[in-house]
Amino acid sequence: MNVGAEIQQAFVVCISAVFTQNILLAYFLGLCPFIGVSREIKTAFGLGLAVIFVLTATVMLNWLAYRYVLEPLGLEFFRFILFIIIIAAFVQFTEMAIERFSPFLYQKLGVFLPLITVNCAILGASLFMVIRNYSFIVTIGWGLGSGTGWFLAIMAMAGIRQRLAHERIPRGLQGPGITLIIAGLMALAFIGFTGVLQGR
Repeated sequence: MNVGAEIQQAFVVCISAVFTQNILLAYFLGLCPFIGVSREIKTAFGLGLAVIFVLTATVMLNWLAYRYVLEPLGLEFFRFILFIIIIAAFVQFTEMAIERFSPFLYQKLGVFLPLITVNCAILGASLFMVIRNYSFIVTIGWGLGSGTGWFLAIMAMAGIRQRLAHERIPRGLQGPGITLIIAGLMALAFIGFTGVLQGR
């Protein structure tokens, strides 16, 4: 496949990862920080940007590690361990950078920032990359699209939850109940894009 065709495929994969194959709303990966941090738009925005950055960078690093370290040595079965090590190291770097340049955001994100390490969306994106045998260029599109899709989902949820804070909600639905119902409705809305683009 030539570079032009790969770039075109990467664009299609990126758009489909945002909508039809949204890693959060289609595969339900990364729900814990999604529900925990989506109370305010500012913190959701900061975490969403951090997820885009970490997810895009780690899928690229994991692709390189898998293709140039694990495959030549016949150690593909170590991919889970290696991917988690790379993700943890990169999240630590991101955490230190946010603490240095935005102490307010660092304090607001609290425990959810280091929890990016165990955000299954980050690891899931790397595993999908291997399963689907993406090239490096397509992997970049997949990582960027997956992170952007997660960002859009948490921003939409934060906007809805902030609006609902001033509304009357039945007692039995307050808290996680109404949040999960909203997430389900958002997932149905994104599923409506299925068939428009196929990024596999």
